[in-house]
Amino acid sequence: MKKFLTLFGLIVMFVMNSAGAFAQCAMCRGSVESSMGNGRNNVGVGLNTGIMFLFVVPYILVAVIGYLWYRNSKKAQAERQFVAARVRSAYEN
Repeated sequence: MKKFLTLFGLIVMFVMNSAGAFAQCAMCRGSVESSMGNGRNNVGVGLNTGIMFLFVVPYILVAVIGYLWYRNSKKAQAERQFVAARVRSAYEN
């Protein structure tokens, strides 16, 4: 229960602290609109690339953590099977 409350508290703190992130959207939109008015789209392309980069990074991190977890669990399972086989062979002899 203590871990749950700690995790819940951290999530609430991160959500409450994200007000500054929402304020950036209007600034970015204004910047893109002003550059589009001048006939250039460089800012919009760069902004979209940045958004995609920020969007993909959490998924890559989750995938890497999942892979490492899977690999470590396979190693632990192989080690348990090896120990069990040695115990069985010791009882058979």
